[in-house]
Amino acid sequence: MLTLEQLSYRSLNAAFKVHKRLGPGLLESVYETCLVYELELNGLYVKRQVPLPVIYDDIKIDGGYRIDILVEDRLVLEIKSVESLNDLYTAQVLTYLKLGGYRLGLLLNFNTPQLKQGIKRLIMGYDE
Repeated sequence: MLTLEQLSYRSLNAAFKVHKRLGPGLLESVYETCLVYELELNGLYVKRQVPLPVIYDDIKIDGGYRIDILVEDRLVLEIKSVESLNDLYTAQVLTYLKLGGYRLGLLLNFNTPQLKQGIKRLIMGYDE
């Protein structure tokens, strides 16, 4: 079983490959599809658009929340193609981590000249 750090490393390598081949300026769904393809080529188990209900006491609320990509049922990937990342996107990923009981998430903005400018790593309880 791969560690979260290993999953993160492999996921980022796949994201860099997608960004290098496609460049910025496309729809999020295009990057998501290509990233899932690359992750699966690397032998990782990946789910797309994973429903994430809100549990309040004994009530399960389907609020329409969906994780873009879930890698090995442990790593959350949120895909963006926006001018710049803001606090709302960070809060979104942190909420997904909390609701799903996940520890690590990567916020990836593909609409940057270099992908490294659009990466934010989020750990439950911390904001790096």
